[in-house]
Amino acid sequence: MANFLDLHTRHKTFVSYHHDDEDEVDDFINFFDHDHDIFISRGIGASMPGDVINSDNDDYIKRRIRALYLADSTVTLVMIGAQTWGRKFVDWEIAASLRNTATSNRNGLVAITLPSVSNFDNKKLPDRLADNVNGANGYARWMKYPSSTSDLAKIIDDAYDRRTSRSALATNSRALRTRNAS
Repeated sequence: MANFLDLHTRHKTFVSYHHDDEDEVDDFINFFDHDHDIFISRGIGASMPGDVINSDNDDYIKRRIRALYLADSTVTLVMIGAQTWGRKFVDWEIAASLRNTATSNRNGLVAITLPSVSNFDNKKLPDRLADNVNGANGYARWMKYPSSTSDLAKIIDDAYDRRTSRSALATNSRALRTRNAS
């Protein structure tokens, strides 16, 4: 009998994070994507100069992020570090991920707490992501760092399925964050 990992689908997964957490996120991607083929990682990367998209138009920004960086992904993982909650690029990526258009469906959405902040009592989600988390009942989920490859595969599959099973719960009405919080 085949196990879950033999049967799971490797979803194209956009990984959103604050650049201060890059080493930890790279370890996550190397282990779960490169070493164990749990997902196919997508991302903007740390070498982005200044503003990714030079505009003040919220719809244009979300549309360009979706077209340039999220187009072929179906799930977005937001890696939660100490300052992720206040980063404007993370907010923009979440907003673009939640955008449902004629040419692309919104992504499933899941937050994963990085090990470096797992014991912090004051962990905080980005506001737009928090709007979509309601325990197990929201559009998005907030999870502990996965303890196994099968746990992560199930988390990603669940986020993928929520794109349709919980689509009515997705909310994306906040104005885009215009600057980083400190």
